[in-house]
Amino acid sequence: MMQRDQASAMLGMVVEHDAPGESRVSMTVRDDMLNGFAITHGGLVFALADTAFAIACNEDERVTVAGGADITFLKSTTAGQTLTATAARRARSGRTGLYDIRVTDETGDLVAEVRGRSITTDRRPPVPVPSTSSGTSDVAVSSDAPVAKPVDASGPRPANDPQRNAALTTTEVSR
Repeated sequence: MMQRDQASAMLGMVVEHDAPGESRVSMTVRDDMLNGFAITHGGLVFALADTAFAIACNEDERVTVAGGADITFLKSTTAGQTLTATAARRARSGRTGLYDIRVTDETGDLVAEVRGRSITTDRRPPVPVPSTSSGTSDVAVSSDAPVAKPVDASGPRPANDPQRNAALTTTEVSR
């Protein structure tokens, strides 16, 4: 999953720990991640937490997605700081799960807390994406490498692109 996660790669996220039901992902805040008040954009704090959540709840061959999540922001951060999201499963029953994600800064101070609810689908992961035109292979997840290759910002995908159409339909989520 993470080798195809172009959004997390674009944000410079690094997977530090990945085990069934838990994960740890870090990201250094860049200038282009700040909002109009010169603090880290809340959506990017949530994106980091969401990536840790996704890793923690996708522990087998079934695709598990977020059914919902709530975030509480507790401290602002700014460029140059490193944020770390640590996710832990609290409960899993049938097709649903409950996860807590803590986002901290480099000093260990709590930046945000997220409670995520997962839904396991009947879907299987998509077929691996072929390598880019540069001929390089996908980047493996490691403690000192990005989760995936950076994205070429070439615009939206065409309507007939199978990756674009791979999004879950409402009926798949509610089954």
